[in-house]
Amino acid sequence: MSGLGRFGVWACGVLFGTAGVAILKSDDAKTVYTHVTAAAKRGGDCVMKTYTTLKENIDDINAEADDINEERARKKEEREIADARAKLEAYEARTQK
Repeated sequence: MSGLGRFGVWACGVLFGTAGVAILKSDDAKTVYTHVTAAAKRGGDCVMKTYTTLKENIDDINAEADDINEERARKKEEREIADARAKLEAYEARTQK
C-alpha cells in the first residue's frame, strides 16, 4: 500500500473515531446506555434472586441427605449390636450346658 493509501486509511480512522466519540457523547446515546445499564441491573437482580433460591434449596437437600445418612448409620449400628448380642447369647447358651 502506498504512503497516500496508508494516510487515507489513517485519515478515515481518525474521522470515524472523532465522529464516533461525538455520537457516543450525545444525549440520545447516553439515554440508550442508561436503559441498557438499567436492564442489565434488573437481569443481575433476577440472577441473584434465582441463585439465592437455588442455594436455599441445595442447603435443604444437603441437610435432609445428612439426616438420612445419620438415620441409616444409626440403624446399622443397632443391627450390629443386636447381632452381637444374639451371638453372645448363643455362645452363653452353648457354654452353660
